[in-house]
Amino acid sequence: MDIIRIKNMQFYGYHGVNKSEKEQGGQFEVDVEMSTDLNEACTSDNFETTIDYGAVFQTVENCVKGNKFNLIEALAESIANAILMQFNIAKITVRVRKPEAPINGNLDSVEVEITRQKDDNA
Repeated sequence: MDIIRIKNMQFYGYHGVNKSEKEQGGQFEVDVEMSTDLNEACTSDNFETTIDYGAVFQTVENCVKGNKFNLIEALAESIANAILMQFNIAKITVRVRKPEAPINGNLDSVEVEITRQKDDNA
């Protein structure tokens, strides 16, 4: 299997347990790692034989901006399921980071990583 990665997509969303997170929102960062067979794309050099990166970005944006989840775990699952359903990939890893997590302490971000396969959704 080959891999396509789209890293550090940034969106503003309204996800979190606290009322202020749901009302004021915050920044979210998303990485996706998609496993698929790229042999045909490599040999044909034809856009139609690969994954449309822009369409994947749009799918992630729709998930982040079009929903409100309590947990970034649920957001990651939503992204993974949407991409698996829309694109010809066998496996996906999704990372969702919340840089402004409401934690009383000094940290860069909170991150969740999930991996799903087509078989998981059958």
